[in-house]
Amino acid sequence: MTEINWNELRAAANAAMKKAYVPYSKFPVGVAALTDDGRVISGCNVENASYGLTLCAECSLVSQLAMTSSNGPAKLVAFTCVDGKGNILMPCGRCRQLLYEHSATGMILETVSGFKTIDEVIPDAFGPRDLEERK
Repeated sequence: MTEINWNELRAAANAAMKKAYVPYSKFPVGVAALTDDGRVISGCNVENASYGLTLCAECSLVSQLAMTSSNGPAKLVAFTCVDGKGNILMPCGRCRQLLYEHSATGMILETVSGFKTIDEVIPDAFGPRDLEERK
């Protein structure tokens, strides 16, 4: 596994945040993650006048993951999320589940209360690993 450069991830999240489309909330969010094949991917939130159609930054990150994985699906090993001032944010519960779905075992998140594994931020989660075990 590639060593995690948190400064690089934060810089990528901040760069993505600057591309956010937030005409309604004025609350830009940027995210970045390291994949198990060593790539850094990022995403930002994209709002919609029909508020329920707004895409969280994590959604655009997972879309990037799918679009840029050429040798099968990559897994996320490290993740960070920032607001418009570069402050660390905790993903909401829906986005934690989305991240869990695409995480490597033990993925690390930078959170407002320090570094935590995906299992610590969404305990007892149910995802693809569970489906494989129950076949």
